[in-house]
Amino acid sequence: MHLTVCELPHEPAALETAWRDLCVHAKHHASELVLLPELAMVAPVWERERFDRVEWDRAEELGNGWLSRLSELGARYVVSTRPVTSEGRHYNEGYIWSADAGVVPLRRKYFLPDETSCWEAQWFDRGDAAFPAFRADALTFGLNICTELWALETYAGYAARGVQVIFSPRATEAATMGKWLSVGVVAAVRSGAYSISSNRVEAAGTCGGMGWIVGPDGEILAVTTPKVPFATVDVDLGASARSRKRYPCYVFGTETP
Repeated sequence: MHLTVCELPHEPAALETAWRDLCVHAKHHASELVLLPELAMVAPVWERERFDRVEWDRAEELGNGWLSRLSELGARYVVSTRPVTSEGRHYNEGYIWSADAGVVPLRRKYFLPDETSCWEAQWFDRGDAAFPAFRADALTFGLNICTELWALETYAGYAARGVQVIFSPRATEAATMGKWLSVGVVAAVRSGAYSISSNRVEAAGTCGGMGWIVGPDGEILAVTTPKVPFATVDVDLGASARSRKRYPCYVFGTETP
């Protein structure tokens, strides 16, 4: 299965150029699924400490507007997150889009940082504590949104449920790329699944790009860079089952703790 990761800006002019290039890349590489960054296309309202209803509504409207353009990628599926309001509460909601089914909600981000330039707990309500497995044709996948990559306790459950890919849309700083890639490798090795991540990139440097595709044994198969902001890998969906028979996965068995 051809899976594509990217680093993508949100500033309108830069985004239009990057989006056009991503569409060309995805079609050229016959991508079947494109992973977009966390809250792709919308302004990073969570960088402000205080919640602002007007800014939230603008971000939600913009995010919903971009959903109609996902078909431009030419992929069968697109995975990302979006801002949503439900019963007066505000969430960072994961979704999977397809031409057949449209937008299908997945799970809502549960672990929310609350610090300078990342005031997510002020802007979003806590979502779903559970980390289930989802299906897309032959693909079984999990969704750990950005900070949730550090929810190491989720990986044993993914291994038990036969998850083949963990998708992690992110909005992380350039200065911290090393540790984020490290936890992406841990996610892959502990779960026996591919760890696949796309990241936002901003001119101010708050978010620093680098998407990755890491194999089930921890091998780094592809990373994005400012010069090469998109990457596509033909993922072997059978590799996860084989990896879980090898060290260290077999040591822990396949029972959910």
